[in-house]
Amino acid sequence: MDHAGYEKLSAQQCRDLPEECTHAAHCIIYAHNDDKLWGKFPLRAAVMMQVRFDGLLGFPGGLVDKGESWEQGLNRELQEEIALDLERFRVEEADHVGGYLRRKPRLRCYHCYVKQVSLQEFLSIETAAYGAPDYGSEVLGVMRVPLHTLEDGKGGLPAFLQNRFVGAARDQLLFALQTTGIMSGDDITSALCWDSS
Repeated sequence: MDHAGYEKLSAQQCRDLPEECTHAAHCIIYAHNDDKLWGKFPLRAAVMMQVRFDGLLGFPGGLVDKGESWEQGLNRELQEEIALDLERFRVEEADHVGGYLRRKPRLRCYHCYVKQVSLQEFLSIETAAYGAPDYGSEVLGVMRVPLHTLEDGKGGLPAFLQNRFVGAARDQLLFALQTTGIMSGDDITSALCWDSS
């Protein structure tokens, strides 16, 4: 069992879910970044998240409508929320890395997709997001996740992880950082060890 009652599922386990399960799909868009903050702290990658209408942090995406495949629903949501150019950056089945299942109050699977782009492409996606149909209503802002840790061991990713995330978004972020090789398991563990008291 993962954070807040979500069960981590493989892509195959997602496909085996019963018909009554509803689905939502979200995409983690990232680009490797070799730059350093102040020439000192490796940035590692640009990873896009957003501030939602409810003030929580999450990834672009949303509910999949009946009759849509997971990818069709996700691409529709990405066009609405961040104005993603689907001719260039359409999310495909191969980008699906698994899901998080919530059993209560109803059976729902939150599918996680990971899409790598170049840093220049990331910048163009980030810039276009401000002109998306849902920008300013459902989406209140896009942001990059700080993947560095400052010398005090608190600033950067450790502080960012203290924010409020929607659903399984925090777990999806940490899973993606490790499976893409952006961060090691040890680096992630260190970031999680910050005591905010």
